[in-house]
Amino acid sequence: MPNFIYLASASPRRRELLRQIGVSYRLLRIEVDETPGAGESPDDYVARLALAKAQFGCAALGRRQPAPVLGADTAVVVDDVILGKPRDREDGLAMLARLSGREHQVLSAVAVATSTRNAVKVQESRVWFRNLSPVECAAYWDSGEPRDKAGGYGIQGRAATFITHLHGSYSGVMGLPLFETAELLREFGWPF
Repeated sequence: MPNFIYLASASPRRRELLRQIGVSYRLLRIEVDETPGAGESPDDYVARLALAKAQFGCAALGRRQPAPVLGADTAVVVDDVILGKPRDREDGLAMLARLSGREHQVLSAVAVATSTRNAVKVQESRVWFRNLSPVECAAYWDSGEPRDKAGGYGIQGRAATFITHLHGSYSGVMGLPLFETAELLREFGWPF
């Protein structure tokens, strides 16, 4: 087995988390349609996207795939509604207002695929935000930090000051649940 995996993600946070657990990777740029299917549950949605990224990565590599491909996806869910990445300032501020003073779910899926098999795991975390004022929501948006993040916030940055309680996986909320990632990689023979 080679000493690296393929990472089908452009997320700098996922790269950072893989380095944290000592996993070397090579990047694959994979584009998938992230539109939820009609009637698709949030759990099924993140699992489908993570697996699609890993499988598309395998297809892109073709027969020259010497290592497994890892795909991941994260969704912020409130009232069974998936909050994706904000489209613009108005959407980002609306997301923050919706999360203010309440609990939400963060679902983070990780998938590993080879040319002969694939597997996926979904990790669920619960996150509670304190009440946020419109002024601090606007200041947070204007910092630039939330623009490319599911739910319009990043736990690893300034939004950490919004969180009163977390039940689950910090790394999962950040974008890659490390416990589940390590479990899957072990199943595929990755030496830790």
